[in-house]
Amino acid sequence: MKKHIIIMGVTGSGKSTIGNMLADELGAAFFDGDDFHSQANIDKMSKGLPLSDEERIPWLESIARKIQETSSSSVTACSALRKNSREILRKVGNVTFIFLKGDKDLIFSRLESRSQNSEHFMPPSLLDSQFNTLEEPTGEADVHEVCITDSTKNIITKIVALTADR
Repeated sequence: MKKHIIIMGVTGSGKSTIGNMLADELGAAFFDGDDFHSQANIDKMSKGLPLSDEERIPWLESIARKIQETSSSSVTACSALRKNSREILRKVGNVTFIFLKGDKDLIFSRLESRSQNSEHFMPPSLLDSQFNTLEEPTGEADVHEVCITDSTKNIITKIVALTADR
């Protein structure tokens, strides 16, 4: 049976890095949610402006379609900051969310480092809006929280163990 793991969290929490490595570990397809944004969304975020819920919906629906279309299990990096965002992705079926949780100072330092070494469209100035938008998935049965302060290898090992029975 296909299983789908969605690595969620604010920008800079490590979704793409962890998701890509996890997909390799599991032999699953990897999808980066950033690749599904419209150019208008990318342009808006590049200017330091957060997306509205209405602007997120088509993006989330396109990610959900891609996951459904894949013939294998998958790992997807997607912020899924709001509960309604996670509901759209749950429609795919057999989904487990991994919430990469970390404090704002640590993530901000990661974003500052990333902004010097890459051309990622999400500026560090949007971190506050990400935390303000985040509805932590407390009490959502299909979500596991993983602290980002551990090593990447240990995070992957933990996620594999958490999702082994799904």
